[in-house]
Amino acid sequence: MKLDIKAIAGRHSELAGYAVLALLIVVVLPLTLDIFRLNLIGKYLTYAFAAIGLVMCWGYGGILSLGQGVFFGLGGYCMAMFLKLEASDPISTKIQSTPGIPDFMDWNQLTALPLFWEPFRSLPLALIAVFLVPGLLAFLLGGALFKRRVGGVYFAIITQAVALILTILIIGQQGMTGGVNGITDLKTLLGWDLRTDGAKYILYFVNAALLFGAMLLCRWILKTKFGLLLLAMRDKEDRVRFSGYDVANLKVFVFVLAAMLSAVGGAMFALQVGFMSPSFVGIVPSIEMVIFAAVGGRLSLIGAVYGSLIVNYGKTVFSETFPELWLFLIAALFLSVVMFFPNGLAGIWKDHGARIVARARRMWARPPAAVPAPRRKAA
Repeated sequence: MKLDIKAIAGRHSELAGYAVLALLIVVVLPLTLDIFRLNLIGKYLTYAFAAIGLVMCWGYGGILSLGQGVFFGLGGYCMAMFLKLEASDPISTKIQSTPGIPDFMDWNQLTALPLFWEPFRSLPLALIAVFLVPGLLAFLLGGALFKRRVGGVYFAIITQAVALILTILIIGQQGMTGGVNGITDLKTLLGWDLRTDGAKYILYFVNAALLFGAMLLCRWILKTKFGLLLLAMRDKEDRVRFSGYDVANLKVFVFVLAAMLSAVGGAMFALQVGFMSPSFVGIVPSIEMVIFAAVGGRLSLIGAVYGSLIVNYGKTVFSETFPELWLFLIAALFLSVVMFFPNGLAGIWKDHGARIVARARRMWARPPAAVPAPRRKAA
């Protein structure tokens, strides 16, 4: 039985990458950053869920979605609706015209809670909705388009249009959704104050655990037969179809998976940041999520996390230091990566970093050269 040395080395390198990332997120950052900056990192990591979904959907499946902000926002709104109802109990809202409903509904002269809000009084139902609502929308959208073989740039434009439509719908229904301001003032989860430093630390680690769980799930999927079919579908879709596989069902599955991953990120965003607004649903955040995946490497789950951290950290630093130029700096970063490093940070590591490490390992493993004995002078 022959051992595949390259496969073993690649597996060890991948596991080392996960270990380094876990060390950075779980140990280094919590020990070196104050709670304000750590909470910012936690917010960045919520975007990594959407970037991981894009790695599966775009990198491996060849389906470019420019509407992942839709699913991120829907997951966030599902969680925010539960938190807002908890904060809107009759005692806390007794000064309103109609106690027991969210404040923005009272401002818009609603006298009763809309029917579709009722299930969000229950946390289990809200958690189910985090997965079900975005997943159902992705299933309907993907089924309607992929069954008709709509793909490529046409699919990307349609998902962008869906993001715009949903943004307009949320803003227009101000009395039921909070409008342009969104759902704000989210304070507690089952009586637990989310604003304390202890709560922020706990939510950060919960977010990190869910993120690594999502990465391991995607890694397992890619190791199965479905992962091979994804790659084959991306490169030679007609051959996969002629081999007897339903390409549309494969696309729908990976699109729904990416939507649910984005929704988990949105739910954790609402918990950690304390609000959700339509600004996270529209076209701009959806394109930014594509940038996260592209910078990190659209074929690397680990790279997607690094891309989310680096781009968002750069966005924060540039906006604080150069408030008038930060958008141009972010655009320059994205264009530089696309033009010179099309495989992102993960591609740079694969092409150069791994080679440097292997060379250093060989140098350390090489035995020291023997020192020649001094010659004796002839008598």
